[in-house]
Amino acid sequence: MRSPLRGEESVSMLPPTHQPDRLTVLFCSEGYSESRRRLSELLPDAELRACPADAVDDALDGVDVVVPYGAPIGRATIERGSFGLIQQFGVGLETVDVAAATELGVWVARVPSAGSGNAESVAEHAVLLMLLLARRARAWRESLERRVLGEPPGHALWGKCACLIGLGGVGAALARRLQAFEMRLLGVRARPLVGPPAGVGMQVVGPDRLFDALSRADVVVLCTTMNETSLRLIDGAAIRAMRPGAYLINVARGGLVDTQALTEGLASGHLAGAGLDVVEGEPIDPKNPLLRYNVVLTPHIAGVTDVSYAGIARAVAENLRRYARGEPPRYAVNAPAQLRVRLRPPAEGAL
Repeated sequence: MRSPLRGEESVSMLPPTHQPDRLTVLFCSEGYSESRRRLSELLPDAELRACPADAVDDALDGVDVVVPYGAPIGRATIERGSFGLIQQFGVGLETVDVAAATELGVWVARVPSAGSGNAESVAEHAVLLMLLLARRARAWRESLERRVLGEPPGHALWGKCACLIGLGGVGAALARRLQAFEMRLLGVRARPLVGPPAGVGMQVVGPDRLFDALSRADVVVLCTTMNETSLRLIDGAAIRAMRPGAYLINVARGGLVDTQALTEGLASGHLAGAGLDVVEGEPIDPKNPLLRYNVVLTPHIAGVTDVSYAGIARAVAENLRRYARGEPPRYAVNAPAQLRVRLRPPAEGAL
């Protein structure tokens, strides 16, 4: 493994430039296979590998680029490998030690949700979860089996209030869709003075007014990123602040919600239901007490669509080409002072 380069070392101490015969990319999950299929079509000369999330350290030999998905990529893993780029196939980097990567001379990049098809796909899925809960989908089978018509009665979204926590790519796309349902919209964002997404009529408040916003909503949708300040943002106090009979939708990250507090809120009847594409410690145990209640659960597929895969794969492929040419990746979240790996431009026609 190359020694990390720090601070005041001269340029002459950088590792010599080189170019591998083919770029080797490690995907840190054996799921999401469509992402690898899409990328292989765009980069037929690259070697794409996959390993379980808990076996990353044992699969790093000869790897140039790591795609973390949700696997933890900490300092020890970065030091163990000789890769020069951590490229997420999507947005989330909460499992990556960006500070350590920067110190060790490794690029870290993501693909923004807006414009890639990801935000639009996740927003559609949030609407699906809302509709399934509002129309009491879990009770449909019983009515069909009993051959009873007109049961169960549901709720319309029209005229109801939706509170969107986070107004980035996903939140903005969802707001535009819910506006078409003629819902009343309320947004919570870190910088409320930015206001609502373009073309959307909604009130926007800051995190300091979160509980007030929760108390006014029939449906609360989590669209925000997860970090040290938003971990378990929806805890027992937040759930108690929600309007009785409200629904909670999470299409962001499982760690935003305290699962035990949510279970208690559903068990008490304070919350009418939850639509979850993500949960803490996923995949969830099918015997988890949470699932005894009115919960619609999907297996982290909100962004797993044809348009999302196509858009993200194009962006990732372009970043891998840039990396192979020795150029900074687009949408990097860091800027290492000195790189531990320097690649020279590949032969014409490669990548």
